[in-house]
Amino acid sequence: MCGICGQFRFDGREVTSESLDNMMLKLAKRGPDSSGQWTAQQIGFGHQRLSIIDLSSYGSQPMVDDKLELTLVFNGTIYNYKSLRSQLLKKGYIFFSNSDTEVIIKAYHFWGENCLEHLDGMFAFAIWDHTTKKLFVARDRMGIKPLYFNSTSKAFTFASNSQALLTQEIDRSINPVALQQQLSLHGVVPAPNTIINGIHKLKPGSYMILKSDGQIQEKTYWRPNAKRPDHEVSNEEYIERTHELLTAAVTKRMNASDVPIGVLLSGGLDSSLIVALLKEAGHERIRTFSIGFEDIDDEAGSEFEYSDQIVSRFETDHKKYKVSNQEVLPRLSEAVLNMAEPMVGQDAVAFYLLSEQVSKHTKVVLSGQGADEAFAGYFWYPRMAEEYGDEVNRFSKHYVDRPHKEYLQTVASKYHGDNHTHNWLNKEFTKPGADSFIDKVFRTDMTRLIVDDPVKRVDNMTMAWGLEARVPFMDTELVEWALSIPPVLKMREEGKYPLKKISRGLLPNSVIDRKKGYFPMPALKYIQGEFLEFMSDILLSDACRNRCIFDEHYVKKVIDSPREYMTALNGSRLWHLALLEYWFQVNVDN
Repeated sequence: MCGICGQFRFDGREVTSESLDNMMLKLAKRGPDSSGQWTAQQIGFGHQRLSIIDLSSYGSQPMVDDKLELTLVFNGTIYNYKSLRSQLLKKGYIFFSNSDTEVIIKAYHFWGENCLEHLDGMFAFAIWDHTTKKLFVARDRMGIKPLYFNSTSKAFTFASNSQALLTQEIDRSINPVALQQQLSLHGVVPAPNTIINGIHKLKPGSYMILKSDGQIQEKTYWRPNAKRPDHEVSNEEYIERTHELLTAAVTKRMNASDVPIGVLLSGGLDSSLIVALLKEAGHERIRTFSIGFEDIDDEAGSEFEYSDQIVSRFETDHKKYKVSNQEVLPRLSEAVLNMAEPMVGQDAVAFYLLSEQVSKHTKVVLSGQGADEAFAGYFWYPRMAEEYGDEVNRFSKHYVDRPHKEYLQTVASKYHGDNHTHNWLNKEFTKPGADSFIDKVFRTDMTRLIVDDPVKRVDNMTMAWGLEARVPFMDTELVEWALSIPPVLKMREEGKYPLKKISRGLLPNSVIDRKKGYFPMPALKYIQGEFLEFMSDILLSDACRNRCIFDEHYVKKVIDSPREYMTALNGSRLWHLALLEYWFQVNVDN
């Protein structure tokens, strides 16, 4: 919905308008409709607005409630804001707007920190209490909306992307733990780290309380329970409840808006099912959007064969876009410039180009991210389940991009050290609240890895065009339910059995039974021609050599034989290296 930023100073200096202006320039695309600033000596907020709920000026931010002496900046959407508003009206609160923004202010005043237990939505926000001089900063349970920060003895500075923080005086050195995770977990650097030492991110389901003397208290307010129900539940009941929760998740995201909403239709089961459930719930004239690219070798560049079937069955108002590979490379720098962190998922550029077109027709879309993680849609899950031995090794064999030994060959000696990826995974797998190894896999994937891969990717690439993406498969109640479903049930029929069962009769069997597809971008997977030349130039540049991240001998081997260096998930190691270096050149070197 927006881009937010702010600064809380501990050194006696005042927050300057110039400091906020610099950050807001880097957030402008996230909120192109209007902008606002608010400062009060040691504290200041900036906001770039994408108007979706309460389009009037009363919904503008930063929102100051003089009566309650609270000021808020907020990014996201609260889906249950109307019911919360009704509750708070009965408590005697008087509203001056019809926005979900004001509902957060009143909820915080009434419930304090516990307001988070009542908010159903995706959000990142900061509230300044004029009386106590405390800053309250929070992020939604699933981490759908980003919140980056820099914290020193002088100030706490936050923003919706790293680019905004890079306008400030921060430590720009490379975080060695994050570097290893970046190159091992295909671009995922779990919170609180980022690739830059001076930038951190608030963990999903967490909040911070900051005081004027620089004291910071961080707490986690939500953790998923991945254990089975105490009572016996039949397969039919699991599927029926999944249907109910998914329908509710889709409907609430469709209804919480004062502007039209569309669907990003890939042609896969997940986005197709969203369209079907909308139709089942009585929605007419559904807007759908698809994108496709050129084929390379045997790799298809589009899924139009399937998305066209959905358009025909449900008579959607559809637009599809075909992009040639010649159009991709010239636009690559734009996409990278809008990545808050280096993102190697080949569909990032696809989402960026699709969002450009979709934003001409609507401000909000529904997307299918999260279905594969919640309902076991990926090919590596059954492979992991069949392995024996140490849990981290069972996972790593089918997921981690490069073993630690190869990682040491990939990077310069100054970045050698412990196997941070292994240590992090071990910590995740030893957490209580999961019945089996594969339950731990689903929980780790759904609550940690997905946040900093597909979810972040979709948020960044859509918001680069002032387009908000809502992800019903990541509804908190649905996620908790999905984590409780026995893995054997989810993995039946090559995965996502509950969703396939729900889809029978709603979708064409050809869409339900098709082989699992991925948002295809073959040119960034099977690298050749001008793409190979482009990536070689990046990795052999003076900037790359001077940065001294990679071992030059290893880089040369990968450039010479890119198709021999593919990851466990069938991604390109060359693209992983080139993207990381290119992100630094575009965003840090500027």
